[in-house]
Amino acid sequence: MTAPHLNRALVLEGVVRTSDGAGGYTETWAALGTLWAAFRPGTGSDVPGEEQILAAVPYRITVRAAPAGAVSRPKAGQRFREGTRLFPILAVTEADPYGRFLTCFAREEVAT
Repeated sequence: MTAPHLNRALVLEGVVRTSDGAGGYTETWAALGTLWAAFRPGTGSDVPGEEQILAAVPYRITVRAAPAGAVSRPKAGQRFREGTRLFPILAVTEADPYGRFLTCFAREEVAT
């Protein structure tokens, strides 16, 4: 495997739950760090959303690997941010047999 061209800076974000004082919680997103990434888009599709159609585009986002449990290691349920664009992470796997890179399967959804 040749090394991917990591040419896009993405902010990795994770959900932070805060008590709302009434037995529930609120969720906000907090930045966990910036990772350099390579993008490979997949085939787009339209998916029904609540009251609107969402154009969904899958991506394979490759980043440098980090040890399991490290804050800088992406995982499902987190998301990448590039400016106003959001890429929820669906799954993460090692991209090469040596564990030097990770492939994050993500989907960008845009309201149409």
